[in-house]
Amino acid sequence: MYAVVKTGGKQYRVQEGDVLFVEKLDVAVDSTVELTEVLAVGGETLKVGAPLVEGAKVVAKVLAQGKAKKVTVFKYKRKKDYRRKNGHRQPYTKLVVEKIEA
Repeated sequence: MYAVVKTGGKQYRVQEGDVLFVEKLDVAVDSTVELTEVLAVGGETLKVGAPLVEGAKVVAKVLAQGKAKKVTVFKYKRKKDYRRKNGHRQPYTKLVVEKIEA
């Protein structure tokens, strides 16, 4: 059984036991979180919501909160002596899917 969930402006196809990195959620480590924006649930038959599947949710456990690797942002204009160097580390939440309820 799998589900398509929406969180943080992105969509993820998940199954039970999957580990995924999503945009930072404001929850504590080792707590559970319910993702209620389920767009589709598949198994023997595919249930597609319009836009969401009624009564469906995905229960996940929070494994960690962290930051991704640094991305270097370098702005440059030739011949004008203009250079700007910045770095950015995107925060994330690491989840493991425990249960899909549909």
